[in-house]
Amino acid sequence: MDIARPDFARKKRVRLMVYGAAMVVAVPALTIGVSRLKPAAPAVERSTVWLDTVRRGEMLRDVRGLGTLVPVDVRWIPAQSSARVDKIVLQSGAMVKADSIILELSDPQLQLDALNAEYAYKAAEADLANLKVQLSNSLMGQKSTAADIESEYQQAKMQAEVDKQLSEEGIQAALTAKKSAVVAEQLAIKEGLVQEQLKIADDAAKAQIAAQQAHLEQQRVLYELKKRQLDALHVRAGLNGVLSAVSVEVGQQVALGTNLVRVADPSHLKATVQIPETQAKDVAIGQKATIDTHNGTAEGHVTRVDAAVVNGTVAVDVSFNSALPAGARPDLSVDGTIEIERLPNILYVGRPVQGQPNSTIGLFRVLAGGTEAVRAKVELGRTSVNSVEVLRGLQAGDQVVLSDMSGWDSYDRLRLE
Repeated sequence: MDIARPDFARKKRVRLMVYGAAMVVAVPALTIGVSRLKPAAPAVERSTVWLDTVRRGEMLRDVRGLGTLVPVDVRWIPAQSSARVDKIVLQSGAMVKADSIILELSDPQLQLDALNAEYAYKAAEADLANLKVQLSNSLMGQKSTAADIESEYQQAKMQAEVDKQLSEEGIQAALTAKKSAVVAEQLAIKEGLVQEQLKIADDAAKAQIAAQQAHLEQQRVLYELKKRQLDALHVRAGLNGVLSAVSVEVGQQVALGTNLVRVADPSHLKATVQIPETQAKDVAIGQKATIDTHNGTAEGHVTRVDAAVVNGTVAVDVSFNSALPAGARPDLSVDGTIEIERLPNILYVGRPVQGQPNSTIGLFRVLAGGTEAVRAKVELGRTSVNSVEVLRGLQAGDQVVLSDMSGWDSYDRLRLE
């Protein structure tokens, strides 16, 4: 028969109540604890990120840009008159000499103007020669008249002296001597006036000849201008080099001053590099530069920094210190690197994807063992093409992730696998 055990039932109820109370306390505590746990660090494949080590030493600060090779000596040949393109003798790319004819133009009006200018010039020459003859004849007549008066004056002067001497000796009347003296004085005055007229006539002749010579010079200059314009209808290269552009077509009518062809000297090139405007502020004339032609490199120096910003870049010209690699030609695309300065004994690291000069960014620093990386606040200083100065937040020997980690902005810790 069953024996009633009331104390056992009571103990069982007590245990159930204790268990229930423990569950009531444990479940909320466990929930709170779990909620306070940090999320597991996401895993990143080590091979997919770019790592670099912080170093102390000399950092080369430079800037880089894309550019092209351009000739130093370039000549655009414009139309000297309004004309029509009759023939294209040479095409773009041809090697030319200074006297090589590239285009044949025609302008009937210019031909007529040149002919008229030639006739006007020759007519001015004839007029000058005729004027010189006429003035010479006129001056000769005046000089002859002056010579006659001079002769009469000298004779009258001599007669007056003789009459005066005879009058003093009482051989001749005093009145005759006085008459001779008056005649001599009148001829002296007349001789002076004639000489003055002769000088004025000579000056007038010189002025007329000078005016006619100026007119002749004007006609000569006009004639030579028309001759040059007529000769310019045969468009010549003007220098030894390469015909780099022909900007007209056969049958086209061109106006005065229109650029017809471009000739360049391919043996003397420079590089024009486009530097981002944010980096160009430190570029200066004379700085060392390296130009990569993709078939070799060449050393040079900065010779010009454009004052204007175009499409976010500044044009910088680089002249070469030595011969260019084989295959260098005008309009060839190149990469240019300009050395700004060398910074001794500074802390630096490879330039992060998001690293801007004088900014503070977050970089993942690899912990000892290399399996984890934690976010560190890093203050950056001056930047270069491939490196950046570290002011605060890292030490020499630290290894950091330089790749774009914007996808992990919400995490402060990563696992590297």
